[in-house]
Amino acid sequence: MPDRRPLAARMRPSSLAEFVGQPQLLGAGGSLRAVLDEGGPIPSLVLWGPPGSGKTTLARLLAAQSQVEFVTLSAVDSGVKELRAVAEKARQFRECGQATLLFVDEIHRFNRAQQDALLPYVEDGIFTLIGATTENPSFALVSALLSRAQVYVLQPLDTAALGEILERALQDAGKGLGEQNLVVSAAVRALLIDAADGDARRLLGILELAANGSENGEISMEQVQQAIGESWRRFDRHGEQFYDQISAFHKSLRGSDVNAALYWLARMLDGGADPLYLARRMVRMASEDVGLADPRALSIAIAARDAYAFLGSPEGELALAEAAVYLASAPKSNRIELAWNAVRAQVRRERSRPVPLHLRNAPTRLLRELDYGREYQYDHDFPDAIAPGQSYLPQGMADGRWYTPTERGFEKTMGERLAWIAAHRKRSGD
Repeated sequence: MPDRRPLAARMRPSSLAEFVGQPQLLGAGGSLRAVLDEGGPIPSLVLWGPPGSGKTTLARLLAAQSQVEFVTLSAVDSGVKELRAVAEKARQFRECGQATLLFVDEIHRFNRAQQDALLPYVEDGIFTLIGATTENPSFALVSALLSRAQVYVLQPLDTAALGEILERALQDAGKGLGEQNLVVSAAVRALLIDAADGDARRLLGILELAANGSENGEISMEQVQQAIGESWRRFDRHGEQFYDQISAFHKSLRGSDVNAALYWLARMLDGGADPLYLARRMVRMASEDVGLADPRALSIAIAARDAYAFLGSPEGELALAEAAVYLASAPKSNRIELAWNAVRAQVRRERSRPVPLHLRNAPTRLLRELDYGREYQYDHDFPDAIAPGQSYLPQGMADGRWYTPTERGFEKTMGERLAWIAAHRKRSGD
């Protein structure tokens, strides 16, 4: 009977020697290779990497090499009840001298209580745990579980690894497509590898769809394009890829790299990020990283947000790109952020200082009799609208120096203006 499983399942390696990719783990001197070479039992571990990088395959191969009972659970549809059932079977296997390896796919989907339920079984050696996750374990897993499992990081498969997997699928007559004698041009191979985006499972899925639609034993560019469809690059709106790309976008703007800012903006939009979220982030960046070095940056960022809200995609995306270019090319200053953080810190650590009497509001006769607002000097009554020697901070507080402008952009003019005001007020108060 022919094997009707998907091509990716049929092509799954049957030994570590057939495993492709992840040389930092399994190559000479690789961190996991060193563990295997010691010949001892496999320790509990977490495999962290993007989809299609080989996490599940590697877990199966490690279990096979260790000759242990291999049990799998998916964190999507399993809970504490299923964990207890696995633990009970593992105890029975242990009584017969057989060790158990439990593989939990998407372990980051276990909540805290479910993760805590794993701890006593791992601690007592009831089973060895291998968890697979696409999320950063530092955020997705509880610290107690992390302390009992070594984390190994898998990378997206590079072009060479994907090319090797592609060739195996085309040549293997037993499990792959070799018996079909498919003709695949170099251009089509390059398109397949590029469309895979580091994901072996995706590569084989696209290849299989294209092969099913091939005519005369040749896979064309058009068939591959149809198989690819409207798929997006790697991006998770709520996961590691999301925060990494947002970080890259922000740092590109801060670093005044216009082209990098445009690239990360395009990557996130292509991946399905909310354009208005990106617009809001640029509004924040305009104050945080540009500030008064270019006061127009905030207006342009807000205008881009409003333009996108009015136009939508794809027309409104051009306004976001315009704002990104402006922010990246603008002179930079974080002095507003530093000043705001400093003054907030001082307010929080001090007692509540009373408002000086001359600055208080005096709307009633009683308050005026209590000297509210009595000695206030109305600035517009003086030359240059600066009251001589008048203080605006609480009594006994030294003059604040929270905001100090840079010498960049408009902030240089701001600095000169503030210095003039300080000197003028001092002269007026003498």
